[in-house]
Amino acid sequence: MTPQEIFDVLKIKFGEAIIEIRPDVLQPWIRVAPQSVKDISFFLRDETVLQFDYLSCLSGMDYNNGTLGVVYHLASMVHKHKIILKTICTKENPHVHSAAAVWGTANWHEREAFDLFGIVFDEHPDLRRILLPEDWEGHPLRKDYQVQEFYHGMKVPY
Repeated sequence: MTPQEIFDVLKIKFGEAIIEIRPDVLQPWIRVAPQSVKDISFFLRDETVLQFDYLSCLSGMDYNNGTLGVVYHLASMVHKHKIILKTICTKENPHVHSAAAVWGTANWHEREAFDLFGIVFDEHPDLRRILLPEDWEGHPLRKDYQVQEFYHGMKVPY
């Protein structure tokens, strides 16, 4: 299926939760509402004509305008098509539904995005830091991150 055909199928099923498509770029993408990510993901995986059975990458983003994003790279091994999903939330309310119940690999990818960007994945089975200690202050990949001067009495180099 083409990206436009995938978008059309999603738009019919989910309406306003499917926000926009960019089919004219090297890697076409579809933007979806953050509260609908889980339902859309299940549909993308389970719908016979789509069968997106492979999540190759999930990345957090800081767009440096008060918003954070999550980018999902999806592929169908059966149909040999690909699409990228994007969702955007605010830094004040950084909540996105977890896709860990849909694709197991999302579990650790979401933990990394939580740890480094502070994106909260609602309904995640084990949302906790994965790279930094639990008592680390802040999320270091945010554009507005300020490195703490000391951690447990030790100077933090930067």
